[in-house]
Amino acid sequence: MLKINYILEKLIKKYLFINQKISKKNQEIMLNLNKKDFAPESLVKKAIKDPKILNELVENLVIKDETIRYNSHKVLLIVSEVNPEVLYSKWDFFVNLLKSKNNFHKVIGLQIIANLTKIDREKKFEDIFDIYCDLLDAKSVMTAANLARNLGKIANAKPNLRSKITNKLLEIEKTSHEPGRKELIKASVIESFREFFEVSDNRDLIINFVKKQLNSSSPKTRNTAEKFLKNLS
Repeated sequence: MLKINYILEKLIKKYLFINQKISKKNQEIMLNLNKKDFAPESLVKKAIKDPKILNELVENLVIKDETIRYNSHKVLLIVSEVNPEVLYSKWDFFVNLLKSKNNFHKVIGLQIIANLTKIDREKKFEDIFDIYCDLLDAKSVMTAANLARNLGKIANAKPNLRSKITNKLLEIEKTSHEPGRKELIKASVIESFREFFEVSDNRDLIINFVKKQLNSSSPKTRNTAEKFLKNLS
């Protein structure tokens, strides 16, 4: 295994040497991103300060190498949380990920766009509301659940959309997911409601929905509903 890793590292170095556009500093970054034990926090500050590194990480989000893509995603997710401004100009790139056939790409787009909404001074999210929220009915449970969870974060960032987001989450009942999957996704819907319940103008609607989930066929959804209601008392 060590020999394979050594050979792989040599091949990457050879590629980076040939590609003169990549600086020595970025060569080391690429090598680190290829490691499964990579710590994303180690690259956050550099990515924020260096546009070249940031651009390279963004480009990595759509490459075939799963390890590099995953590690780049982790770095950018933290960047979008602590300094979303540096990624705001790349908004359209992340919107295009929502339209990808690759569900991992969609999830990346969902998560980073949600973090960018807190500095969305141009109200770009309002323009893509339907594109974003339509993924509640995505074929992939992973994608639909991620959509549901991230809407709670957006509701806090966009007070003007809270009622609209509440109604969209309640539409889980109307989606085309098969019953078992739909019940599972409802756990993420409840988690999302929990994020903005205290500031919501639709508390009664939310409580009624959560109470119904006490009889859900999904153990996870039942437990999530129980915890939600327990915290209210």
